[in-house]
Amino acid sequence: MQFSIQRMTTPNKLRVAEKIADYSVQPAVTRVNARLDAARMAKLEQLAKSTGLSISDVIRDAIDHYADAHQSANAPSAYEIAQRIGLIGCGAGPADLASNVKRYFAEGLQKKHGHR
Repeated sequence: MQFSIQRMTTPNKLRVAEKIADYSVQPAVTRVNARLDAARMAKLEQLAKSTGLSISDVIRDAIDHYADAHQSANAPSAYEIAQRIGLIGCGAGPADLASNVKRYFAEGLQKKHGHR
């Protein structure tokens, strides 16, 4: 969608035209109402003022940040992934290999190369 802003000369009219352009390319949105105490509202207003974002943009960014943090906190560990795909327990060897690796390594070298 194209539009012309050549006849608009004042900064406020230019900002309005930019907002119209922004809304014309954004996906459909749902309006949400929230109740905030005075302290949280002051924090929200201060964030909007210091970042230059609208209050809605600050709330959207906060939701994205919170969701990303929550998702990474609930992500499975490397061990859980390895166990899920069958890497844990797929190899053959002595049951105490992890705790006696040096001994088994030395025995393997001894068998391969003998006494030197």
